[in-house]
Amino acid sequence: MRDAAVGFQCPSCIAEGAKSTRAGRTAYGGLRSANPQLTSVVLIAVNAAVWLLITATGGGTSPWVQRLALHAQGLCFAQGGTQWFPSVRSESVCQVGPGGVWYPGVSDGAYWQLVTSVFTHVDLMHIAFNMLALWVLGPQLELAIGRTRFLVLFLLSGFAGSVCVYWLSDPTAPTLGASGAVFGLMAGLLVVAHKVGGNVQGILGWIGINAVITVLGSRFISWQGHLGGFVGGLLIALVIVYSPRTARSAWQSVGVGLLSLVLVGLTVARTVQLA
Repeated sequence: MRDAAVGFQCPSCIAEGAKSTRAGRTAYGGLRSANPQLTSVVLIAVNAAVWLLITATGGGTSPWVQRLALHAQGLCFAQGGTQWFPSVRSESVCQVGPGGVWYPGVSDGAYWQLVTSVFTHVDLMHIAFNMLALWVLGPQLELAIGRTRFLVLFLLSGFAGSVCVYWLSDPTAPTLGASGAVFGLMAGLLVVAHKVGGNVQGILGWIGINAVITVLGSRFISWQGHLGGFVGGLLIALVIVYSPRTARSAWQSVGVGLLSLVLVGLTVARTVQLA
């Protein structure tokens, strides 16, 4: 592994990914990307656009934060978003009682928050570190496993982090950020490096540092999102990298599909519990 600005570069991972089982394919069955930076650039652009929208509409008090961030239960805010009422648990009471604005949570049907929260940031340093990590890790993984598989790894890792937050976090505490998906990319690079026999000590050290930071900062860092994203990314990468060569695409599709169904099932179960 080679040190990079954030994370690590894995030359052996890239070299293995550049191999083809047939023309134009990576070693893991994905189409070889002509521009392996493209998907990461698009993801960074989406995150930046959402951050600009939030910044332009009030920053931390922007209504878009409550619409896009993940919160398990609905929240009642005063007009202007400067005060919230934790004891209010229904839209009708919110509007009639304090005369506030009601923002539904995932258990109220706002399931989009499980995905949109991955693209939502308020603090400049938060989005800067996450996007820098995505820029370093993303192109390596896209070159190794292909664009579609990389996008699946990113999105499902983020979804897994959101499901873990949905189960383990305070139902009234909004959670946001791409950190869960980034932890999933770290796990993915670890799996690829192990598969090709690369030196994994560097990336294990980087993961360890981030884990310590997460634990020490658990009062304001979502360890639930980091944990869920890492475990999700690890499982997804194992499916992509270790599927049998024979009918590899079918094995990968089934494996990723089953993991997705488990995440959906956990989401439904938590919703029923909260209801």
